[in-house]
Amino acid sequence: MKNKNIFWLYLFLFASLADMALIIKDFPGMRIYSKPLIITSLIIYFYKITKPVSWTLLSKATLGALVFSLLGDILLLWNQLFIYGLGAFFIAQVCYIIAFKVAQQNPNRIAGVNFIRTFFLNLPIYIIAAFIYYLIHQNLGSLKIPVVVYIIVIVSMLSTARERFKKCNPDSFWQVFIGASLFFVSDGIIAISKFYRDFQESGILIMGTYVIAQLLIVMGIRSHLIRPE
Repeated sequence: MKNKNIFWLYLFLFASLADMALIIKDFPGMRIYSKPLIITSLIIYFYKITKPVSWTLLSKATLGALVFSLLGDILLLWNQLFIYGLGAFFIAQVCYIIAFKVAQQNPNRIAGVNFIRTFFLNLPIYIIAAFIYYLIHQNLGSLKIPVVVYIIVIVSMLSTARERFKKCNPDSFWQVFIGASLFFVSDGIIAISKFYRDFQESGILIMGTYVIAQLLIVMGIRSHLIRPE
């Protein structure tokens, strides 16, 4: 079974490399084949490894995040569909927030939470997000409200990933947290390149950080399901 499932990871790797090669060679039209295959292979891999173990809210939320990420990937292939792609990734981030909350000890516990300490621990995330918004806000136009809402949800996603520290096994925490951080970086590069100043390496940096982010998050959730605390 493991040998069969690892095929989907090889397909994920092949599709990721192929997509980045098309970016480098500047063949955007061909990415309609490579880009959707990246998350499709990850969806199949995650479904196959988790359904026999524990088909729970955590599994469903993670799968939902991947499905909406796939939809967002497809929509973002066309500039005129950017707002719809943003909406799809908004739902994906909400699904990840749910998954990260579920994948920890005492997820609903409010008593004993030090909100001031939590604020200062998350402060670097807030500062980076605020700086990116400062750079892009003058060029957002009618997209200002959707972009602000998306910034809030991705900051919440990364903050929720950080809050899992010592509330799950270390492997799961670090994989999810690094993956969520790279997702944040990828979206930050998208924002800067689209609304502030584009640069030659933006496409490869966006996809490079994005595919590693999705893989690490999936493997981190897998670590929690297979070796829960």
